[in-house]
Amino acid sequence: MEFFFNPRGIAVVGASPHPGKGGNIIISNLQKGYEGEIYPVTPRHQEVNGLKCYDHILAVPDPVDMAIVYVGAKLVPQIIRDCGKRGIGGVMLQSAGFSESGPEGAEIQAEIAETAAKAGVRIWGPNCMGLVDAVNKNVFSTVAPAIWSAGMTGGNVSLIVQSGMLAGAFLIDIMTHGGRGIAKACSIGNKMDVHECDILEYLLNDPDTGVIGLYLESIVDGPRFVSLCKNAAKPIVVLKGGKSAKGAQAAMSHTASLAGDGAIVSGALRQAGVIEADDFFQMMELCETLGAYPSLPAERQNRVAVLTYSGGAGIVSADFFESYGLVLGELNQEAIEMLGQVYPAWMKPDNPMDLWPAVIVNGTIRVYNQAVKAACFDPGIDAIFAHCFVGGFDLEPDLPAMARMSRQAGKPLVCWITGERKAVHQFQVEAHKLKVPVFHEVKRCVECLSALLNQPQKGAATGFSQAADEREKLLGLLDGHKGGLDEYESKRILKTLEVPIVSEEIVGSTDEALTAARALGFPVVMKGVDPEIIHKTEANLVRLDIASEDQVPGVYEELRASMGEQGRVLVQAQISGGLELIAGLVRDPQFGPCVMCGLGGVFAELIKDRVFAAAPLNHEDALALMGRLKSQELLNGFRGGDPVDRDALAGVLLGLSRLGMAAPTVSQVDINPLIVANGKPVAVDATIVVEDLELNPV
Repeated sequence: MEFFFNPRGIAVVGASPHPGKGGNIIISNLQKGYEGEIYPVTPRHQEVNGLKCYDHILAVPDPVDMAIVYVGAKLVPQIIRDCGKRGIGGVMLQSAGFSESGPEGAEIQAEIAETAAKAGVRIWGPNCMGLVDAVNKNVFSTVAPAIWSAGMTGGNVSLIVQSGMLAGAFLIDIMTHGGRGIAKACSIGNKMDVHECDILEYLLNDPDTGVIGLYLESIVDGPRFVSLCKNAAKPIVVLKGGKSAKGAQAAMSHTASLAGDGAIVSGALRQAGVIEADDFFQMMELCETLGAYPSLPAERQNRVAVLTYSGGAGIVSADFFESYGLVLGELNQEAIEMLGQVYPAWMKPDNPMDLWPAVIVNGTIRVYNQAVKAACFDPGIDAIFAHCFVGGFDLEPDLPAMARMSRQAGKPLVCWITGERKAVHQFQVEAHKLKVPVFHEVKRCVECLSALLNQPQKGAATGFSQAADEREKLLGLLDGHKGGLDEYESKRILKTLEVPIVSEEIVGSTDEALTAARALGFPVVMKGVDPEIIHKTEANLVRLDIASEDQVPGVYEELRASMGEQGRVLVQAQISGGLELIAGLVRDPQFGPCVMCGLGGVFAELIKDRVFAAAPLNHEDALALMGRLKSQELLNGFRGGDPVDRDALAGVLLGLSRLGMAAPTVSQVDINPLIVANGKPVAVDATIVVEDLELNPV
């Protein structure tokens, strides 16, 4: 990847002398900052912007490590072949007209991918805006020259953006409004070859990058992405587009239907220690906040001191804290005494610190500095949220002094800013230099501060190994099956994975049904099982509370008749009471096999309290997965109920994980309900769905 980020020379294929044309914008941007050799390639002109032109890529002299290609799609395959002959390792393909344009463009893109693989050339793009490196002033892009007008502000936030035009427009906005900076912005377009994992891995080792933000519409290699993020020492923020598209219209299980609204993506990102964003500027502001304070004291909580010039603003700030996992720190006596030195005698200091009466007596700078000092000296405060006003009322604070004190104390300082437009802009510029995050909305400030203080704990991605005999046994049990397995066969397979299942017997006559019921003990449950009928309750194939022998023959005959004399009858011990959960597995095209846990029974689709994680899981992953459920009170034993044995439930989730890793043909698994009896989870009903191997790659 080094030839994309630090090439010694660049050939621009499709260079143009006409201002405003893409081939000229690329050259102009290179000339403004890039210090290597620039070689315009075009047979139509002798020179472009004072640079000698070459009529063919093979004629370009050394050194040249990368080509930026901006020509029509049909010309590209031959250019790629020539780059391979010339020994050019990387091509940044910025023109459009490929898979995004329809079938013909998709054919050309496929041809280019095949050509590049044979030629040993890496392709970045197509349909992208390339790379902007603000720290090193390398703009390998068609982004508008207006990006230079704000001085190309550098920072430690790097971006990976799938959308081409969005990347360009977003960068112009960031650069020209002031108060923000970036390290590198990478627009990757159609991801023909180079994709988010390749660039993410590079940026994780890039000394200029402190935090990484990604806008992605798809993830090419989900398992690799999760592994990279889990092992990352740098914070990662992801805005995932397209989560609302329903991907489970034909789902045969509750697990798959519950996965169709982006739950898998959110679960995998959370599992990987990624912070998820909901919009573009939120993504950027989260990145800026995380990048401003790359290292915080390990022994910290979420106790915040609020400094405000308005009592109302302090109340609003405190109102947001609870929903974002923050608390108002309780000031100790020393902090109260320090504030008392600037407060009027009639006013007792508290948190939020209402500073306006003190400002009237002692002035803004002295009061704000004393308030920051008090918060820094108080061990019960972990962060400082300052409300600032500039451009009137003599409320301009001494931001450098405040920033210096907070950093020396290891306590993050964030600011909510209001005031006159030009003064606010200047405050933002100064704050950026001081690496103090500034926001226009109280809620966004609280949200970003929460993300900073509550950063997910990351653990190294663990390796996965599975006993060969277990794998062979599972594959043997699945051999010859396709579609939905009936409940009895599904639970036989789950039992081999040490998933606890309800006591039951399959029966073929009324006499066998009576014998089974007597052995299990009344009351029992009787079910009709047919692989063609997945949802038995809707088909009236479940009979509960069979309390005596005289009920068994009639129920048996009813169930057989309901199935058209097909299928089989299952007699089960009836498990009464207890919390009903759901556990399952679904094979996602981006992340492979993913395990699900949630609230089950009739509430599975109504309440939709469920969480996902990508397999393979270890025991800690399984505990963390169930820990993300909103219904923690139920799991802990609500109103006298038995608390769930979390280790036992983790065992169920680990069994599903092993099944997903061992058997690529298993596309869906549904254990619903998973009833908690005396604290232990027991699978009462289950469905396993088997499909063709090629349809469900791991």
